[in-house]
Amino acid sequence: MRWDNLNDRPAAPGGDTALFGTDAVTTRTFDTPEFSGITFHEVRARSILNRVPGASRMPFEWTVNPYRGCTHACVYCFARKTHSYLDLDTGIGFDSQIVVKINAPELLRKQLASPRWQGAHIAMGTNVDCYQRAEGRYRLMPGIISALRDHANPFSILTKGTLLLRDLDLLVQAAEVTEVGISVSVGFTDHELWRTVEPGTPAPERRLDVVRTLTDHGIGCGVLMAPVIPFLGDHPDQLRATVRAIAASGATSVTPLVLHLRPGAREWFMAWLHRHHPHLVRRYERLYADGAYAPTWYQRRITRQVHELAHEFGMGPGRRGANRRGTPPPALPERRVAEPGPTQLTLL
Repeated sequence: MRWDNLNDRPAAPGGDTALFGTDAVTTRTFDTPEFSGITFHEVRARSILNRVPGASRMPFEWTVNPYRGCTHACVYCFARKTHSYLDLDTGIGFDSQIVVKINAPELLRKQLASPRWQGAHIAMGTNVDCYQRAEGRYRLMPGIISALRDHANPFSILTKGTLLLRDLDLLVQAAEVTEVGISVSVGFTDHELWRTVEPGTPAPERRLDVVRTLTDHGIGCGVLMAPVIPFLGDHPDQLRATVRAIAASGATSVTPLVLHLRPGAREWFMAWLHRHHPHLVRRYERLYADGAYAPTWYQRRITRQVHELAHEFGMGPGRRGANRRGTPPPALPERRVAEPGPTQLTLL
């Protein structure tokens, strides 16, 4: 690994820093149970606003990613491939070698103030989770949200992390001056599946508590029901239980996305499948024989089932979340259910 010579000191100028576009790299470990076996590489980034390649096909054009690598350790995470660009392992390395852009808040504030910046929507959490455990120590998001609030810049956050509620007051303040979109990712409520496939994340019901709390404070929150995992999380009873729980949380929307397996994630997920569910390996090889995505017929079937269940549980036009005073907030979007489309989104 190119970072083996860092040993808790800044990298030499012109050395490893060129790989990250940073001025310095410092490697740290912390002697606490929650960070056991995890190494943090603190960097000072030169830019924090990232333009999305092929943005015309995505619902956003700009992103902010204060971290690379993720301690949530989801075995299916598509972002695993990005660790290979740093000469880091896309398996254990992705879960335990975390890059922290320690100057992200100040850098974002500077870039938002540039006359060249036109105030476009900024998406966060679309690569790795900005509310993973590392955020509890580094506290980058309060400064990031404050900068967006002060510039009235619209933004959205996608997360599995309950730590988002730490910044609830800032989110409420930002929502008063600009558009703020929050989505929580909950693909299933099966505890056995959660413990093996998303070992570093809060439990699904804890994530839905986040949805409920945001709704109570007048901030609409959608649920990305992702991933729906073939043969492990797609049984009708499982889909029903998950959609019922999402509806009960007060989510403003539910969008189901079927598992996709890009290079980097595919190898890690299939190795996990061999260990935990070897009888499913051949079925996965057939289902994903044509590439990273499940067949369109399968995606449409899952979306249709979720659509029907959502309407059964009252998710649809006419129902709105309640704010903390118990009255419907006028600005919240109506509940909606994503319709099947020809191409699956690829946020997770």
